[in-house]
Amino acid sequence: MLTIRLFPKGKKHQRTFRIVVAEKRSKSNGGFVDDLGFFIPQTKELKIDQDKLSRWQKNGAKISTGAEKILSPKHSS
Repeated sequence: MLTIRLFPKGKKHQRTFRIVVAEKRSKSNGGFVDDLGFFIPQTKELKIDQDKLSRWQKNGAKISTGAEKILSPKHSS
């Protein structure tokens, strides 16, 4: 089963994340099938290929909870 999840990169306190499609049972920093974009927490920069994201979701890939928080954050009142 494929999941859309965060792939950690960088140093411990300078973390960046790639948003990737990977096998659910693979390691968090293991191999992945496709690269969809990136997220930089320090600057809150998010860049993602929406076409690839929708195509993978149509093919049955599920979004992990961490990636879901970044892709669709709750709107604060």
